[in-house]
Amino acid sequence: MNGVVIPQTPIAVDFWSLRRAGTARLFFLSHMHCDHTVGLSSTWARPLYCSPVSAHLLHRHLQVSKQWIRALEVGESHVLPLDEIGQETMTVTLIDANHCPGSVMFLFEGYFGTILYTGDFRYTPSMLKEPALILGKQIHTLYLDNTNCNPDLVLPSRQEATQQIVQLIRQFPQHNVKIGLYSLGKESLLEQLALEFRTWVVLSPQRLELVQLLGLADVFTVEENAGRIHAVSHMEICHSAMLQWNQTHPTIAILPTSRKIRSSHPGIYTIPYSDHSSYSELRDFVAALRPSQVVPIVCRQPCREFFQDSLSPRLSPPLIPHSVQQYMSSSSRKTNVLWQLESRLKRPRIQGVVFESPEEKADQVKVDRDSKKHKNESLSPWAGDLEALCPRPLQARKQLFPDLHRKDYHEPDLFCDSSKIAPVLTAPLAFSAQLHPIDEFLSPETRGEVGLGSPLMSVGGDGSPARGKQSIWQGCASSLSHTGSATCLATESRGLALKYLLTPVEFFQTEFSPRNFDQQVEKYHRIQY
Repeated sequence: MNGVVIPQTPIAVDFWSLRRAGTARLFFLSHMHCDHTVGLSSTWARPLYCSPVSAHLLHRHLQVSKQWIRALEVGESHVLPLDEIGQETMTVTLIDANHCPGSVMFLFEGYFGTILYTGDFRYTPSMLKEPALILGKQIHTLYLDNTNCNPDLVLPSRQEATQQIVQLIRQFPQHNVKIGLYSLGKESLLEQLALEFRTWVVLSPQRLELVQLLGLADVFTVEENAGRIHAVSHMEICHSAMLQWNQTHPTIAILPTSRKIRSSHPGIYTIPYSDHSSYSELRDFVAALRPSQVVPIVCRQPCREFFQDSLSPRLSPPLIPHSVQQYMSSSSRKTNVLWQLESRLKRPRIQGVVFESPEEKADQVKVDRDSKKHKNESLSPWAGDLEALCPRPLQARKQLFPDLHRKDYHEPDLFCDSSKIAPVLTAPLAFSAQLHPIDEFLSPETRGEVGLGSPLMSVGGDGSPARGKQSIWQGCASSLSHTGSATCLATESRGLALKYLLTPVEFFQTEFSPRNFDQQVEKYHRIQY
């Protein structure tokens, strides 16, 4: 796990173990690679800050609730509170990390000074022109991606590595090409190869959704036989797979990575294409910033000794404001207690074997028979009678769930904005099950093909959007009523099933345009040559 809880602050970056997080209350995600999301799952229930692309992937792939995701715009500064009363605040600025889709660096400014957390990044000189860094701010602590921090490891730039891949593919003009990748990253490499060799790149439906989100050129498809370049998982490239691929068509495989990999087949090639900064790039980056101290993100690879000549004088440790101290200490106790309580409630209760005596069983059967007879003879439909018969359960329910007995139920949607709270539509409790959208990822055309109709919405009696408590809830092809709620629930259940069963098929059916493809290829070659 490559994450850290920043000392003397309530900030944690890429760190998702609440038991070990201690006093951390503000959680940040740099990007969606699995070594930075260890411990992050659909059960996460804390505010989490990240880029908009990471927010989409976080909800889509890890099923983290939108209730906890705060998407912050890249290149902008955002003010966040550091205590419960808003007395202490900090400014956080997101900077593009040039690593994978959605990856960012975090620049924190507050009572603790200025901290830059790079996450995984590939340095380019243009990063120093970012408004947040161009002002000549003194970086007190630099958390640095030291993956390739080794003077003996010499890496080409990504442009040079791309040309190596192009020259290799040209040596095998009749071969299919398998590119081994992680689940996220190097999409721009695939785009450039498609334009260079005038071929479609075959992707999985999941990666196709990602490239469509990024707005890359329309050179990708899920049809297996559409192109000679195929993007596959790096785990698929092995000796047995190469034998199988070459039985049907001559094939080579390329692993674009800076890691040392022993080839298990003569048709597997490793090209040092890396999304992490090289040693020389790290030296240039630190020399330009001149931080007071450098802290490696990959702890098993120390790197401080390589940058001693580029550091500024160290400063004394910051004094933690009293309100922040209270916030951190109280949150620590609350987090531990709530976490233990939640774990205990979710733990399944295991019951042993209960032996009943024949006398007790006979008495229980008689009581059940009398109770059933009493219900048939004198069952009252009025809620007052039920409350008179069992006042304690109803009273306990009102105490444990007071919000559910209000006439209106309100739920805020805090997704994609750190400072704005967008209210959602309200409805009486009886119709709360119909308030969830069937599928926000289905297009209107797809929704019409599968017969889902339009999403649910609140309208007034005259057809205008309803306000306040006077509203008529419509959807599922007809207005909701007590008699039609079962039909609407059935339709919604069908929609939820279609979301998980049909969306990959319906969402990724693309109509490829050869004319559009040729225009993009011609434009690319005019620029290159």
